[in-house]
Amino acid sequence: MDLTLNNAVMGVELSGIRQFTYLVRDTPGACALTIGEPDLCFTYGQKHSLEIEVARKIAADADVPFQLLDVSLISQLDPNCSLTNTGISMDQEKPADSYPNTFVPGRNMVFLTFAAILARSKGIFNLVTGVSEADFSGYPDCRDTFVRSLNVTLNLAMDEQFVIHTPLMDRDKSEVWELADELGVFDLVRTQTLTCYNGIMAEGCGHCPACKLRREGLEKYLKRRQ
Repeated sequence: MDLTLNNAVMGVELSGIRQFTYLVRDTPGACALTIGEPDLCFTYGQKHSLEIEVARKIAADADVPFQLLDVSLISQLDPNCSLTNTGISMDQEKPADSYPNTFVPGRNMVFLTFAAILARSKGIFNLVTGVSEADFSGYPDCRDTFVRSLNVTLNLAMDEQFVIHTPLMDRDKSEVWELADELGVFDLVRTQTLTCYNGIMAEGCGHCPACKLRREGLEKYLKRRQ
């Protein structure tokens, strides 16, 4: 049995492996690999909660058990993130000398840590997350080195043998769209998922960093598919 960290999920099977995938907000097609295992979603003080309702609906449509954890204390720790502080304007481009202010420090570390604790209580030791370092906004907790390091730390901390799977780590956004198409969920991902940092469904606002990555990936894939 495996545990999904998820903002949206649908039931498909890849290579005969029953697993989950965590659909992070900037990953429009990270929705492969699950059949009926527990699905975990987080609220962390983000400006809008629509992504949670989207996740809940997709999980329900896929007949996947859904659980929501509140880790909104994250929003109390750093006032400089535009995703959790309504008083800050969102960076439209990545600053030359720092991360964009859409970066939520420690978010993926907290998500995976809480997920591992919960998973252990259920006898689950495979965790799947949809982070990618191939095409992203420069967040350090999307890197393969971070995930591998945290995997070791969790194993040492709980004296267990967790395995964190990252099936999208080396896929850019166009390849994620391609995967969704291969799995027969292209239209669902295109019309029923939420990427936009401003909380607008599907194609989104069109100008926030997440929407730009989504659109550029889609256009690249559609051009390749022709």
